[in-house]
Amino acid sequence: MAGIGVVGVLLAGYIGLDIADAAPGLLTTSPLPPPPPTETPGTRTVPVVPQPTISTSVAPPLPGLAGDGEAPSARGVEEALGTILDLPALADSSFVVRDGQSGAVLLDRDGGDLRVPASTTKLLSAAAIGRVFKPDERLRTRVVSGVDPGDIVLVAGGDSLLAPDKGDPTAVSGRAGLGDLADQVAKALKERGRRRVTLSVDTTYAAGPGLASTWSPTFQKLGLTGVVAMLGRSDQRAAPGRPSPTDPVASTRDLFAKRLEERGIAVTVSTAEAAPWPETDSSLGSVESAPVRDQLALAMTESDNALAEILARQAAFRAGSGTEFAQVGAWVVAQVAALGIDSQGAELLDASGLSRDNRVTARLLADVLVLGYDGAHPILRTALDGLPIGGLTGTLADRFDTPGTHDAAGRARAKTGTLTGANALAGSVVDDNGRLIVYAGLVTGAGTIEARAALDRFVAAIASCGCR
Repeated sequence: MAGIGVVGVLLAGYIGLDIADAAPGLLTTSPLPPPPPTETPGTRTVPVVPQPTISTSVAPPLPGLAGDGEAPSARGVEEALGTILDLPALADSSFVVRDGQSGAVLLDRDGGDLRVPASTTKLLSAAAIGRVFKPDERLRTRVVSGVDPGDIVLVAGGDSLLAPDKGDPTAVSGRAGLGDLADQVAKALKERGRRRVTLSVDTTYAAGPGLASTWSPTFQKLGLTGVVAMLGRSDQRAAPGRPSPTDPVASTRDLFAKRLEERGIAVTVSTAEAAPWPETDSSLGSVESAPVRDQLALAMTESDNALAEILARQAAFRAGSGTEFAQVGAWVVAQVAALGIDSQGAELLDASGLSRDNRVTARLLADVLVLGYDGAHPILRTALDGLPIGGLTGTLADRFDTPGTHDAAGRARAKTGTLTGANALAGSVVDDNGRLIVYAGLVTGAGTIEARAALDRFVAAIASCGCR
């Protein structure tokens, strides 16, 4: 019996890693229910895009973009992809390919079918978040005086990436530090003659549930997502096999109390919700995060589900929407539609893509990608620049490394998506003629190994064909 229990634990962990794109899924072969029918959305075009900004984390892998004389043709793309689209792993799939510079549709195979997007959902969330936050906006974590003279309040402001001690001004995760905040607060308290305080936390900003009801209860335990909260630490981010705390707010509060005590302030921690504080001359200190657009790019690179949810919830809250997961998902769809993109039939029950009840089309994903490269939406553009690079970074670091896919290594960017029985890849690649090509593929029912291999071959064929 003990052996059976061990096998069960290992199997659960393996499936969790599969979902997180951290391990291939040999068991992910059960087909999903057929998607509901949808009307066919129209296509759009956008202005010519300037050369994309290259991530500073690696050497520039992309050549300069080509002019219209090197534009691909629909016929060329179809010829290049003919045999690949017939692969058994792609038997139940949707694909859209577009010229990323002119917006022209080069291939549309069942692009209007509604399918499970998995983590490619984050592309839609990025577009929605970009409509609320200013390009350089940062998240502020404050400490203020409470109602009683001996009370202080740590005010959650949406930064879930606080460094446990000193912040790093060059980092995205850990830009603002609890030690830096404690320095300010301890100094202000001592100047006021106060060396003993009671610390509570105000969590009213963008308050909502920590985990979605449509997620598997194992996701948090396996480290596939952290609890969604408006206060958290950079050293406690969830990762496959490394779960984050079930109460990130309490963990952050308790460490901040320790930092104050190290600076000569005696602290009593209160677990009660903070009472309203006097606004006049109440600030004791504050720290600011990296810009939201950089946090969003980090969420894209590492497919950080909790971080994507945290940023989307704040954006929805600031826009006056509800903060339940389904409310935020519906808000994301509405914001994408407000950008002029046809989102008819799309439904999101979260902002990260962990819900199997999400439904979008390959056309919708491709439309968002083309829009992001037109230069008019800086936060979305930065998010796209944060997409993993084939063979180099993030969830694509170990892909495009076979003879049939190597042509796309170093020049394909994409958001991956993996849930049991549902695989996706959506991004851009610069082809052999120097032309930016956008693609989106949603695959249902195939095993993860087979689906990923076929999707990678699909992108590599686009990269190497020229397709004129």
